Amino acid sequence: MTAIAENQADVRRESRAPRRSFGHWGLVGWVYLVALLLFAILPMIWMVLTSVKGQFSALQYPPQWIPQNPTLEEYRRLLSPNNDVGQEFIGYLLNSIWVSTATTVLGLLVAVPAAYAFSRFRFPGRQFLFYAVLLRNMFPAVVFLMPLFIMMRWFGLVNTQWSLILTYLTFGLPLSIWLLKGFYDNIPVELERAARIDGASRFKAFVLVVMPLSTPGIIATAIYSFILAWNEYVYALTFVNSKSKLTLPVGLERFFTEYATNWPGLMAASFIMSVPVVVLFLVLQKYFVRALTEGAVKT
Repeated sequence: MTAIAENQADVRRESRAPRRSFGHWGLVGWVYLVALLLFAILPMIWMVLTSVKGQFSALQYPPQWIPQNPTLEEYRRLLSPNNDVGQEFIGYLLNSIWVSTATTVLGLLVAVPAAYAFSRFRFPGRQFLFYAVLLRNMFPAVVFLMPLFIMMRWFGLVNTQWSLILTYLTFGLPLSIWLLKGFYDNIPVELERAARIDGASRFKAFVLVVMPLSTPGIIATAIYSFILAWNEYVYALTFVNSKSKLTLPVGLERFFTEYATNWPGLMAASFIMSVPVVVLFLVLQKYFVRALTEGAVKT
């Protein structure tokens, strides 16, 4: 009893003792974090401020951070279906949403069972096949531009959005499978065995036990696939040439002309393009972080 009382007294003394806010290295860490935050957020601030400027103010030198006469004219023009620019921009936006969503859904339909098979089953050539899947991401994406274009031409998919969807799947699947496999490795096999002892089939045990536990990993994979397809430019520029089928990254070129550039309109369109990705990440951020931490190390 005396030892317990002494321990409790020590705990109380420690809790009352003044705590240091940060030491020398703590100060360096805070300075580094603030500098990193400014480096990341200043371009976004400049983009937003430029989007509410007029044409003359955007070209003014030296540039002014705070616009004197801010206007939302470019946003109204882009989001209004009553003018040609608005109709084109909304079409690009809908095309990007369709291509990115289809890529994400199809990627999950393939990556989820593939990652589960690599995690749970033992078969000849398993390790070789797994690393062969990852081999695709060791090369720059532009290396596969001409082979994939020739393949899409054979299949008659050039100038269709399906050529982009299938191409983006080849980009996203390797990392998606790797990420989900690491997550499935951390789910105890005993949970599935218990479900199968209770009479569930392997598929039912997977759906009822493994899928709910792997929700953070699936959401993280979906975020990755969606962002990859949403921001891709080179393949979208090469495979699609019809104006009605262009995606947003290529559609932004419409703000560049031979003699002038509509910088406020370009910045407004770029800001609108970034909003869905930022909102998606902020809403699902906790799942994304959890998936990365739980799937990174096998317990």
